[in-house]
Amino acid sequence: MGQLQPQKNVYAVIDLGSNSFHMLIAKSIAGGLQTIGRVKRKVRLAAGLDENNVLSTEAMQRGWECLALFAERLQDIPKKNITIVATATLRLATNADVFKQKAEQILGHKINVISGELEAKTIYKGVAHTSACSGKQLVIDIGGASTEVVIGQGFDALHYKSLHMGCVTFLERYFKDQKLSNENFAAAIKAASDVVAEIVDEYKATGWQIASGASGTVQAIQEIMVAQNQDELLTLDKLLAIKEQSVQFDTIADLELAGLSEERRLVFVSGLAILIALFESLDIKQMGLARGALREGVLYSMVPELHNHDIRKRTVDGLMNRYHVDQKQACRVAQLAEQLAKSVMGQWQSIDDNAIALLRTVAKLHEIGLLIEYKLYHKHTAYIIENTDMPGFSQSEHKLITAVANEHRADLVKNSFAHLGCHQVLAECLTRVVRIAVILSMRRQDDVLPAIDLSVNENTLTLTFDGDWLKYHPLMASELQLESKLQAKVGWKLIVK
Repeated sequence: MGQLQPQKNVYAVIDLGSNSFHMLIAKSIAGGLQTIGRVKRKVRLAAGLDENNVLSTEAMQRGWECLALFAERLQDIPKKNITIVATATLRLATNADVFKQKAEQILGHKINVISGELEAKTIYKGVAHTSACSGKQLVIDIGGASTEVVIGQGFDALHYKSLHMGCVTFLERYFKDQKLSNENFAAAIKAASDVVAEIVDEYKATGWQIASGASGTVQAIQEIMVAQNQDELLTLDKLLAIKEQSVQFDTIADLELAGLSEERRLVFVSGLAILIALFESLDIKQMGLARGALREGVLYSMVPELHNHDIRKRTVDGLMNRYHVDQKQACRVAQLAEQLAKSVMGQWQSIDDNAIALLRTVAKLHEIGLLIEYKLYHKHTAYIIENTDMPGFSQSEHKLITAVANEHRADLVKNSFAHLGCHQVLAECLTRVVRIAVILSMRRQDDVLPAIDLSVNENTLTLTFDGDWLKYHPLMASELQLESKLQAKVGWKLIVK
């Protein structure tokens, strides 16, 4: 057999963290990135650092064994498409060179030990490329031996700091006896607050509109909250409640919280203590989970065609290309839906500029399910959207887009938006508008419609056509009549005249 050819559009990032080693493999496709492989191993490198920052042979051995696994996967990827970064533990270790030398031999590749500042900026870049925040964003990433705190805007980090505290080092220091006591928590929170003190004034003065957590600790807390039927936004009250639940258990080995995975358990309480200190010191009101972090930041830096400033556009265009959507029809429905929504914008409080952007997204993607089959294509569309990563959209926006796509045609189901909580009303409004736009675009031609007007009075939508156009278009008239009946079934009133 001949030599296998490396795939030019495949990229790999390896992140040698203080708690875990990660490998992310992605393919550049249809103007976006598709993850095709992820390998993660808990190495707990930071646990091998002694008080003089000498890394133990046991910890190094754990790291080398993990990298031997990763090396196998790197053989098929072009050398220039591989980046390997190491963070806090290898910055701190006085004998890091010993580890690095053997690691580079195993991987056949250079390892970049990056500074805390560069790590913070790269984490921010990973978050910025996978979320859409128009204002200033606070990003926090609690690692094994360092915690990065960044305020940025757009793609630029404005303030960035790497703080010497992490869930592995704090576990060794403040929970060494493995006891879940109030004393251990208090000591860890106080120590973390002392470390955070140096950035408090500068960060509070800068301010931010949205806070995101890019670490396993934040994800673990979110999973616990979901298991306890709470929404996914972190607040100080929720963190303190989880701390109270934790101290009911004797030791870390006994800790059993609904939603807490086995692999997170060991470093969970130390990460929680650090997060409580950050919430208290910086006066953080609420925080969501970021989609990207260090690995995504490195990845987006490597793929030049992704340096596109409109992340949402990149995501939507990529999906339309991948599922061979009729672009003209998608834009036709999107323009019509936007026109209809703008005519009721004043009367429907929930419709603002972001709502219209989400409506355009649904309209552009509504036909991706046609690639599977026609009869239930709206269900296929919703399934594809729900199970696809959508950089640029928050978790709640992603759920809203999925729900509206699922109900954009055919029978409506009563209370189908109840799971969206505070976004339920908006989802109903967008669904009513997009359903009308899809019907009005059914001829898939431009300039076939007369002047139309949509108005709203409380819960009643009135769609008015110019002159007697409907009389000469009986199919359209009957489709709109049927739509009026379908909406009435779920308590919505649509009058066509």
